[in-house]
Amino acid sequence: MTERRPLWIDGQPVSGAGERADINPSDTADTIAVHAEAGRAEAEAAIAAAKAAAPAWALSGPQTRHDILKTAGDEILARRDEIGRLLAREEGKTLKEGIGETVRAGQVFLFFAGETLRQTGDVLPSVRPGIEVQVTREPVGAVGVITPWNFPMAIPAWKIAPALAHGNTVVFKPAELVPGCAWAMTEILHRAGLPPGVLNLVTGPGRVVGQAMLDAPALDAITFTGSTATGRLIAEACVRHHRKFQLEMGGKNPLVVLDDADLDLAVAAALDGAFFSTGQRCTASSRLIVTEGIHNRFVERLAEAMRALTVDDALKPGTEIGPVVDETQLAQNLRYLDIARAEGGNLRAGGERLSRATEGFYLSPALITDTTPAMTINREEVFGPIASVLRVPDYEAALNAANDTEFGLSAGICTSSLKHASHFRRHVEAGMVMVNLPTAGVDYHVPFGGRKRSSFGPREQGAYAREFFTTVKTAYTRPG
Repeated sequence: MTERRPLWIDGQPVSGAGERADINPSDTADTIAVHAEAGRAEAEAAIAAAKAAAPAWALSGPQTRHDILKTAGDEILARRDEIGRLLAREEGKTLKEGIGETVRAGQVFLFFAGETLRQTGDVLPSVRPGIEVQVTREPVGAVGVITPWNFPMAIPAWKIAPALAHGNTVVFKPAELVPGCAWAMTEILHRAGLPPGVLNLVTGPGRVVGQAMLDAPALDAITFTGSTATGRLIAEACVRHHRKFQLEMGGKNPLVVLDDADLDLAVAAALDGAFFSTGQRCTASSRLIVTEGIHNRFVERLAEAMRALTVDDALKPGTEIGPVVDETQLAQNLRYLDIARAEGGNLRAGGERLSRATEGFYLSPALITDTTPAMTINREEVFGPIASVLRVPDYEAALNAANDTEFGLSAGICTSSLKHASHFRRHVEAGMVMVNLPTAGVDYHVPFGGRKRSSFGPREQGAYAREFFTTVKTAYTRPG
């Protein structure tokens, strides 16, 4: 019998206004569970619960918050295989990748458990004699957390853990495609000891649940990861309500390969960055910018490596690339391939809808060569296992091409030249830079974020997360 999963509002399981089946993209005949979907009333109840719980949670001691986050992190790590399997089953990344992401989520919770005990402030003398100044950080209040489907454990973890660590309450709206991981994380945190109302899970469509969150003056902040278009709507709504907002949006990340690059290393970096996790990463290497002298050898070796990849059921041993997340995303990927060819690109490898033992959304990783900077494939985020190649004459042209985008999340360069690596680190317009590494893959204890239309607001992750989840108070005291 298929399990039914409720919402979590004010510490209680709650039935929703409707239901949605959680479908396995590797096997569309496999229903993982049926999850409640919130209507506007349930969303508003969750917001009210978070607002009511905020004062008490803000005054909870650091040891209380530490113990809850540590308990949750320990359980996530202990259940890495089970949760990683759920993740792979509902999102489509391979079992190895699903377990790896689950481990990262557990590590994030443990890091922010430590952050509860690393709170800092300043005591300063005033320029006026006899007066003391204290600068402290306080919670923002009730925070809306809106997360995407591509990292259903890691991204919620790096938003929810710092929110709770710094004394905020949360209304959590995960993407509709991945309710299972969100429910598992919420259930773990409640069993770890969260008081009622501190974390509220409202699964459901963005047009209903998300809109209710945008309309609610009771929310003090919203942190969002998703599309640029939705991010713009969130920004406009938050400005109207004078609330804090943090946006992580699109990427069109370049990987530059210079003539002096180690060819094996460059091919491995491109293969990983562009195609692993089915290319469904905002940090994916979607533009491969290759200088003239190495271009033909690089393309040939990369195409050969791509053809050797095993695309199959995410849970099947030996699978290296799982399915695309759903039929809509698959259709979008195929449409971008058609556009690329119509605009003059050459489909050098892959790009075929694949059949496997189970009915799923399988696509062979695709490489488009002979592209120009103006082509749609080099301007818009595809979000699939598709990479384009831009041939350039030299480093200067490569840097210019790398910066020729409205996005600025991650950028990489493969080179043996310290001069070019150092210049690229300084002059590429991106929030994160990788040298002789894939553009995707960052540590959990360092800041994550980009520039231009990729990001807005303070960085996520690490100690930098406190900039968004706290507000600074300056207090003056004259002893009586």
